[in-house]
Amino acid sequence: MHHQHHLLQHHRVVIKMYRGGSSYASGSRTATRRHVVDYGRTYVVRPKGRHQATIVWLHGLGDNGASWYQLLETLPLPNIKWICPTAPTRPVALFGGFPCTAWFDIADPSQDGPDDADALEASAAHIANLLSSEPADVKLGIGGFSMGAATALYSASCFAHGRYGNGGRYPINLSAVVGLSGWLPCSRSLKTKVESSQEAARRAASLPLLLCHGTGDGVVPYKQGERSAETLRMSGFRNLTFMAYNGLEHYTIPEEMDAVCKWLTARLRLDASRA
Repeated sequence: MHHQHHLLQHHRVVIKMYRGGSSYASGSRTATRRHVVDYGRTYVVRPKGRHQATIVWLHGLGDNGASWYQLLETLPLPNIKWICPTAPTRPVALFGGFPCTAWFDIADPSQDGPDDADALEASAAHIANLLSSEPADVKLGIGGFSMGAATALYSASCFAHGRYGNGGRYPINLSAVVGLSGWLPCSRSLKTKVESSQEAARRAASLPLLLCHGTGDGVVPYKQGERSAETLRMSGFRNLTFMAYNGLEHYTIPEEMDAVCKWLTARLRLDASRA
């Protein structure tokens, strides 16, 4: 199907729009508590200025960390360290079981599709592990595109709740979450999690969230993005900004990334951009 092929190919559009430099890469293979999962290569963009924030950025279905590494290293954000991991290769139901890189299995890219809770949990734990050794004075964030955005939003729900779905403590203090062209997984239980304690409600209300979506998206429809933002707001995530991009399909554009830069600079209180 065209949209499935497009889902696998969308980052070629991204790379045509941005000229990236050569890749610096560090290998990363991680074992989860339940079973061994081979993650691909992790790419790191070192901060060019004073290190004030570290953000894990998650690619979309069938992609890898290199695509977003090449884009993120061109952004005028010298105080951010970017960590761009690569998802494990797994059979994906959307493609009839064809294996490709994915943060979790997916049959339908929407809030209504079945949730692969175990894999979401493992991915959230892997992301938390990547952030766990950052300096104490550095602010931490998670962002992503498409399936990566869905995984980032799942991590946001774990942060607010203070726990993973299996009851284990969520160890990271998040200061920002960004989701481009994505959707909210595990939405049915979100309000209950946020209302489970005063601390959870406070964390949800104060966490800065930025969601962006193109109105021309034929892979994850705009209405899914809009609905995910509404569900998050109704569940107590009040510090949420939703930005619509007229006619934008399932990829990013410089205008959108400029908005991400401005939003991160303001929310993370980064130093003014300079070379």
